[in-house]
Amino acid sequence: MNLQAKKYFLFIDESGDHGLVTLDASFPVFLLCGMLTSEENYAVIHEEINTIKKEFWGDKDVILHSRDIRKCEKEFQVLFDLEIKARFYERINALIENSRYRILASAIQKAKYIKMYGKLSNDVYELALSFIIERAIFCLDEVKGVSKQLEIIIEKRGKVEDKKLEEHFQRLKARGTGYISAERLEEVSLKITFKDKKENCNGLQLADLIAYPIARYVIDPKRANPAFDKLAPKIYRKNGKRYGLKVFP
Repeated sequence: MNLQAKKYFLFIDESGDHGLVTLDASFPVFLLCGMLTSEENYAVIHEEINTIKKEFWGDKDVILHSRDIRKCEKEFQVLFDLEIKARFYERINALIENSRYRILASAIQKAKYIKMYGKLSNDVYELALSFIIERAIFCLDEVKGVSKQLEIIIEKRGKVEDKKLEEHFQRLKARGTGYISAERLEEVSLKITFKDKKENCNGLQLADLIAYPIARYVIDPKRANPAFDKLAPKIYRKNGKRYGLKVFP
């Protein structure tokens, strides 16, 4: 029986520094955040983000960047106007709450990690990516009656870093992970695409917007975090547990 093919995207962005040499006491985690959505749901998200950009800047070429928005820098100096800022956050919160996607995030607590494995251990970016891919496959397992294809989309970081990540990805495809076999990765035609920031990918920008509040939650779960409260229902759940947020070690 030929099943209908359904395409999924996993947009991945990071919060914090993945290096282990220096530790920032105010931000002691590295978090990789994945936004998993179907091709048709992404088309809606893409258009909604373009609508927001046109509404506030008259131009869909603006690139939404979490840090610049928080600091009201570059194009986001318009947010110094509190009335505009309130409207903008209302639109962004509605996008985050009402769009159809699942969050899969992996946080590395760097001090604990170094204590257990040392500063020269495995690349934490690769480790976090493996966790997210595993959970993406588990999440897609719940979609029945279709054949699934999964494309991971990551922002380019630099030739050396991208080559290293591509090699890690190919090893992952060939061997699988501790919980996912290579055959299961092959079943979803797993591929990876690197995009330049200048390509203005709305999926990567949404992943960027949701990564920072999750990292802040991991650092201090008791601290008031209204942005996290908005996106928390989107974190993938399995058997009643918040399975889409892996904190390691």
